[in-house]
Amino acid sequence: MKKNFILALLVILVAVASCSFTNKSFDNDNKDKFLLELISYVLERGHYEPKEVNDSFSSNVFDDFIEVIDPTKRYFLESDIREFEKYRFMIDDEIRNTDIEFFNIVYQRLMVRMEEAKEIYKEVLSTPFDYSIDETIEIDYDDQEFAANKKELKERWRKQLKYNTLAGFENKIENKWRASIVESGGSPQDDDALVNVSYNEIPSSIDKALTEEEAREVTKNTLDEFFDFVDDLEREDWFVQYLNTIVEEFDPHTFYFAPEEKEKFDIGMSGKFEGIGARLQKKPEGAKIVEIISGGPVWRDQSLEVGDQILKVGQEGEEPINIVGMRLEDAIKLIKGPEGTVVELTVRKVDGTIETVSITRDVVELEESYAKSATINAGDQKYGLINLPKFYVDFEDYAERNAATDVAKELERLKEAGAEGIILDLRDNGGGSLKTVVEMAGLFIKDGPIVQVRSSGQRKEVHEDKDERIQWDGPLVILVNELSASASEILAAAMQDYKRAVIIGSKQTFGKGTVQNVIPLDNIVRGNDHGDLGAIKLTTQKFYRINGGSTQLEGVKSDIVVPDRYSYIDLGERDQQNPLGWDKITPADYKVWDGYIDFDEAVKSSKERMAKNEQIRLIEENAKWLKEQQDENLISLNYDAYVSKEKEAKKRSEKFKSLRDYDSRLTFSSLQYEQELFTQDSVLREKRDRWHKDLARDIYVEEAVNVLKDLHKNNIKKKENELASVKG
Repeated sequence: MKKNFILALLVILVAVASCSFTNKSFDNDNKDKFLLELISYVLERGHYEPKEVNDSFSSNVFDDFIEVIDPTKRYFLESDIREFEKYRFMIDDEIRNTDIEFFNIVYQRLMVRMEEAKEIYKEVLSTPFDYSIDETIEIDYDDQEFAANKKELKERWRKQLKYNTLAGFENKIENKWRASIVESGGSPQDDDALVNVSYNEIPSSIDKALTEEEAREVTKNTLDEFFDFVDDLEREDWFVQYLNTIVEEFDPHTFYFAPEEKEKFDIGMSGKFEGIGARLQKKPEGAKIVEIISGGPVWRDQSLEVGDQILKVGQEGEEPINIVGMRLEDAIKLIKGPEGTVVELTVRKVDGTIETVSITRDVVELEESYAKSATINAGDQKYGLINLPKFYVDFEDYAERNAATDVAKELERLKEAGAEGIILDLRDNGGGSLKTVVEMAGLFIKDGPIVQVRSSGQRKEVHEDKDERIQWDGPLVILVNELSASASEILAAAMQDYKRAVIIGSKQTFGKGTVQNVIPLDNIVRGNDHGDLGAIKLTTQKFYRINGGSTQLEGVKSDIVVPDRYSYIDLGERDQQNPLGWDKITPADYKVWDGYIDFDEAVKSSKERMAKNEQIRLIEENAKWLKEQQDENLISLNYDAYVSKEKEAKKRSEKFKSLRDYDSRLTFSSLQYEQELFTQDSVLREKRDRWHKDLARDIYVEEAVNVLKDLHKNNIKKKENELASVKG
């Protein structure tokens, strides 16, 4: 296998960039312009399929940037857009000349319009809404024009705020009515008449005017919080949006990370960070603790709890800094820090007392990011299920922890527990590290190609498993859905091409057949005085199945198709903007797995079961209904019409309630090592109990078990010396 492509790419880019990108060669030290030129340079030379930056490109950037910053068309006026129009076919020229005049004008106008919007929503919400009149709101904003003047804009805000408040108003009326029924000795279950009553028939015991005012106040508080968040954004945050509008014209997965976003990306991929182990939410009076991460320093110390508010942050031996009113991101920077260092937090406890708490920072692992497993008891047979949320890896130290080695460990534990078949759940798994998926596929086959990769203008590379050991040679089912993407598709496709696993799930997976590499921009610049430049996630390759076909756009088609709630909703690569096209290359040299005698028969039997299953029919009906709900764009703002619609929706949803109450009668258990952790970690126990209950209601898991039963263990041809205690 060739060396990692990113190294070659960096060598090329750095070699040229060392000459081109120095402070001496760049007259203007404006960081924004510098970033624009640098990113354009990388895109032109490094992208798999670079686009011509011309007038058509410029027009697309123009439309997309306006849509990104004003998607509901409640800030800009028609006159603003007319004024911006002179730049429609000039953005390509600005990119070449490292000019950002279009961005500056749009940004400055947006700031003015947002200040005006604050006054508009406050004024609108100071006046009661009349829900007895007939009027509607169109919520398909794509087809709307921008408001012709400020009067029309205010009317647009009025309808939107009325719509936002209507649900709260109806809910408050219903709750007050239920409370009055209970107070009068009735049962809240006997209040079906609630949804039949018209606006004018709401009893006088409920103060409609006061209730409507309370609902408006909730809407106002929500808008206050939103604009408080917007006020925290700085000019550079908006410029990053502009850069990404340009970048995403190349394809939907090429993306610029500002320095803070790059850190979040790394945390997401590795599942760990250095800090105190608490999730925070900004509040006017400080940063509120909304979750304590199991196993982290706060969890171990038990000195803080959910609901506590951090007021000040001090480094050991230094004067604390007041974070009240500070941007949450800036407050988090102060709280996080290297492993072993101490942070001192001034905290208002839930009971109102104020304390100073010292916490020693540590490496915090996000448990929900990692593979987890459970045993499945199905009568006298036992199976194993491994849930993999992503193909994670620590970029700094691959050997530290990665998805492939973790799955290998879980397989070994499930074997020791007596599992006769394995379900690998890749639903909602958006992908991750290419290296880990190649290693993981090798756990299930003797050896051979896993995926083919082609760089722009280059010959294909074949990534192979060369280790002849097999970690698991028993029956294997892989669960996928429309959100299984990238690395998930590589694994599912390889196992399907080898006929090593039965793929159960959606009609097709997401359809992301491209490879991205994350390139720190600091590595490309010599003599950088602009500080941390962030990184660019760049599409550098396309991957192909070992049968030669691409998964791009088409995804992986399941052997056994089972409908789900997403079946009729637009999802997937084909529904993204600017996706690369589908193509195919020559197949790799591989041999189909010869372990299953009855593979095709098992698939046939499952399809027959699915066709007769009433629960499956109900799931499909529910999916169609959800699509109908999504397509409903004209909403009534009349209370009676709204309640009538709610009544109809409630009646339909009652029919689908059995989906939540379904019981497969399978039982799920944690492995022994995890059960031992429960004595120390009640949060982990609660998470696993909740997961096991969800699995027991999961018809897809139930059918996977049925397929494993069909793939009888005695139909697996044993081969000597293929098993290993742990592979990888």
